[in-house]
Amino acid sequence: MKANDWLKAAELQLRDIPTAHLDALVLLEDALEKDRGWLLAHPEYEVDDKIAKKLQLLLSRRASHEPLAYIRGKTEFYGREFIVNKHVLEPRPESEIMIDLLKNLDLREAELVIIDVGTGSGCLAITAKYELPDVQVYATDISPGALKIAKQNAKNHTVEINFLEGDLLQPLSEIRDLKFETTILLCNLPYVPDGHIINEAAMHEPRLAIFGGKDGLDLYRMMFKQMDSFKTTPLFILTESLPSQHKKLTALARAHGYKEYINKGFIQIFSRQDLRRGYSLDQ
Repeated sequence: MKANDWLKAAELQLRDIPTAHLDALVLLEDALEKDRGWLLAHPEYEVDDKIAKKLQLLLSRRASHEPLAYIRGKTEFYGREFIVNKHVLEPRPESEIMIDLLKNLDLREAELVIIDVGTGSGCLAITAKYELPDVQVYATDISPGALKIAKQNAKNHTVEINFLEGDLLQPLSEIRDLKFETTILLCNLPYVPDGHIINEAAMHEPRLAIFGGKDGLDLYRMMFKQMDSFKTTPLFILTESLPSQHKKLTALARAHGYKEYINKGFIQIFSRQDLRRGYSLDQ
């Protein structure tokens, strides 16, 4: 079967998927190890039977709304490739704003530390280390399966991340020399309210990484409560949540000594209310 004919048949099989044509093209690129420009320039290229059979299995998975990233075993975040599987949430473009805002913070602390709470695939921690190479980075997750993927991603990107297994901030209590007063928390915690309708692709992702209780903010409440047990508190806390949850999350942060610093898209930055040392954010 010629490549163009295969693409037409594949798009028909994926007719219930909004991105049918693009998804079929991506799967064909992977299978043939050819880039998109080459494929589009060679519609007559013959797809042999062995590859066609392999592609049919992948198409069946995508037709069932399994995320394309899981089928490929990889995805892109902030222009870099990351391994993903059923143990981790597929990174969303909305989360890239967190990295943009982090980079724009005018930070003047020595020995600054970044902590990615609930790291999942490790995309935030690894990207932060890439963009701010002099900063020490920790990453926590309660899921051993997620940490395995995060560690592999860190190895693939040759960056040093201190991975810790445990619930949110809990594993950090064992690090005696960690100075919370010079830390920044990156927190993309589960925030979808229980009972909220999610799309069919998200149904394939781990529920542990999606749902956050009745109003979606249970994990944030738990994190702030854990934070109160530390002698010092972070400089900044960057969070991701639905824009409709921002007002309630701001009130939660205020109750623990933080004020909203900036709000952009799904991302909020909270700073300590007593912070008076000239930190600024270029907007």
